[in-house]
Amino acid sequence: MFWGGVTIVLIYTALPWILTRMLSIGVFRKGTVRGKIALTFDDGPDPVYTPLLLDLLRRHRIKATFFVLGSKAERYPDLVARIHAEGHQIGVHNYTHWSNWLLTPRSVRRKQVERSSEIVERIIGVRPKYYRPPWGILNLFDLWLLRNYKIVLWSVMPCDWSSRVGVARLERRMLKRLSDGDIVLLHDSGDTYGADRDAPAHMLAALERVVSQFSAKGLECVRVDEMYEAAEAMKKYQISRMKKLVLAVWMMWEWCFERLFHVEPIDRNNPLLKLRIRKYRGSQTITLGDGEQIQPGDYVAELHFDNELLLQLGKGSQSPMQLAIQLIRRTEQLMPQIRQMIDTDPKYKDVKGLYGISIIHRGAKQLGFTVVNLPRGAFAFLAHYYLRFLLSVIHPLGKDRLREKSDQLVPKIIAMSRKELIDRYSA
Repeated sequence: MFWGGVTIVLIYTALPWILTRMLSIGVFRKGTVRGKIALTFDDGPDPVYTPLLLDLLRRHRIKATFFVLGSKAERYPDLVARIHAEGHQIGVHNYTHWSNWLLTPRSVRRKQVERSSEIVERIIGVRPKYYRPPWGILNLFDLWLLRNYKIVLWSVMPCDWSSRVGVARLERRMLKRLSDGDIVLLHDSGDTYGADRDAPAHMLAALERVVSQFSAKGLECVRVDEMYEAAEAMKKYQISRMKKLVLAVWMMWEWCFERLFHVEPIDRNNPLLKLRIRKYRGSQTITLGDGEQIQPGDYVAELHFDNELLLQLGKGSQSPMQLAIQLIRRTEQLMPQIRQMIDTDPKYKDVKGLYGISIIHRGAKQLGFTVVNLPRGAFAFLAHYYLRFLLSVIHPLGKDRLREKSDQLVPKIIAMSRKELIDRYSA
């Protein structure tokens, strides 16, 4: 019976500690954007120290995040209103400074977090969405019952609640430990359990010295919600392990394909496009813009993208549209060299024109290509899903783009006659 009770207590307390403090599961502890840090202040508002802190932040044009206690917000609504009016973010820190380990899950959610949120909302008209538990302690059910809140911990803790630390040591600790994306835990009140009443005075003196050095260190202070949203946005550009594996297999296949079918780069210094000579085996005759036709059995110079370069360009593009613009510009630079190869290299003497299939074909017409639909059939079906898969792999937002613009991202034939190529790019 005794050991069963101990086990329950450990699961209720130690397990969430491991998940959040060691593994950062379900909580936000550190941002990912270079040069950005977040100053956060707990346990207020305090009628003595919070106004002094707000004056300091205003002098240095810094925005911060305040995790307020609901009971204090109730007592000092004017301070809460000032925090909000001066552009700082307000989160909640329970109604009273009790550990969540000593409270039931229902009590944490309703009497501590929701009650505090309602008080803040009545004062500023905005309901807080960010929550920091006292001492950073969560019980097992908080991660589920508080899922409507972003739970915020910290990555730098200078221990400013003790006046024995002193101003000079606080300054050294902050400057030594601060780095990109850090969330700094500070306190604008010293009347909670374990804190010294005059400790915030030391914190303010140290902070005055520290913030004046932020510019030299290349650091900018932002609110936690700004840091969180930036981190979420960057997640879209991170490549998962599975995606890395898919890319590795795909690149190996591309390497084998190019050597097996003699696919050659047009310009090794600008390897975006490659060519191979093959017979056109489509089921339909392609009528081009200048009246020329490519018929089944005609030789064509088939265009291929260098997919390794395409992947690099995709990583650096904020949207498939931006990627398409880069492809158009690079292709335009290569067109005179393609014309030179087709016109002078003997192995291209029987080539009727250029031919390719692409899902990114916007802008091809302005380069002289004719764009036509793929004839229905098994090949069109396979090309459709292969090229859509390709876009989702090469661009971090590819899947989102496919969902939003599904009707526009359809693979099509792009083709240009030999005559059109030579006439258009002869200069």
